[in-house]
Amino acid sequence: MNSAPIVPGNSTSLEDRLLRQLPFAPQLDWVDARVTGWMARYGLTLMRIGLGIIFFWFGALKLFPNLSPAEQLVRGTIYFIDPDLFIPVLAVWEMLIGLGLITGIFMRLTLLLLFLQMPGTALPLVLLPDVCFTIFPFGLTLEGQYIVKNLVLITAGFVLGSTVRRGRIVGDGS
Repeated sequence: MNSAPIVPGNSTSLEDRLLRQLPFAPQLDWVDARVTGWMARYGLTLMRIGLGIIFFWFGALKLFPNLSPAEQLVRGTIYFIDPDLFIPVLAVWEMLIGLGLITGIFMRLTLLLLFLQMPGTALPLVLLPDVCFTIFPFGLTLEGQYIVKNLVLITAGFVLGSTVRRGRIVGDGS
């Protein structure tokens, strides 16, 4: 039996115990350490930039009438504000979030804008359930899936928010 540490320390997960049984466990451990070290080093930056691209891109689409697939959803949800005024404001708001994330500048303000915007993205679930659900509450339409995926964006915002006071992911040093 090979006792190569797939995960540093005394890991007792089923996955680690099974991996240690493989004849190539030391080589796998070497690759695993390098790949996870690379992820620890670059993952937050890539998440921040990737999230920024999404916000900037989706915001920019909203500046051009009928180009954003979310435009009709916004128009149907924000019926109490003139959508011809609201949609460009939302577009610029999202683009500012995107620029803040891409550059990493003013992260606290950027994340505040993100977290202030996110509840509005969930409004169609309440105001337009017939557009978001095929069968309430589990059968989602494409629009419903578009909205629910925002949980990932919110969670990414939490992870990035953990770094504004120098928090970071630390690799095991191997």
